[in-house]
Amino acid sequence: MATQAPTITWEAFEHPHVEKKSDWYWALGIVALVGATIAVVFDNILFAIVIVLSAVLMAVVSTRKPSIVPYAITPRGMRVDDELYPYATLESFCIDEEAPAGPQLILKSTGMLRPLMVIPLPPEAIEEVDTILAERLPEEHLEESLAHRLLEFLGF
Repeated sequence: MATQAPTITWEAFEHPHVEKKSDWYWALGIVALVGATIAVVFDNILFAIVIVLSAVLMAVVSTRKPSIVPYAITPRGMRVDDELYPYATLESFCIDEEAPAGPQLILKSTGMLRPLMVIPLPPEAIEEVDTILAERLPEEHLEESLAHRLLEFLGF
């Protein structure tokens, strides 16, 4: 009788939440106002509208608390919420235990829209996740993209 491949599940916030103070919103407003003004000076009204709408959207999104997302490593692949990423679409993995927000699993995907997935990892699951993934994927040194680090710095 064949043994069932191990499955590990956990839940984590979709991203670390950073409470924003009123200074953050003032800075966002000033940057948006300056950008929109420069766009108007260069006679680009549409771009000025895009800048203002983007700033409003950023302010609204920044007030939203992160939701709790279920994660699972199954015999078929990595499950994030209701989305399954089969092992055939994953190239490699890395477990970053030194990340400022806590341990994280970084998966390199063949997908163009999401080449790197950064997943929060509970410290007690590190060894088990490493063991399970090492059987199916090569381990490679991976780092978060500059855009991801910039968004974390800005509090997203």
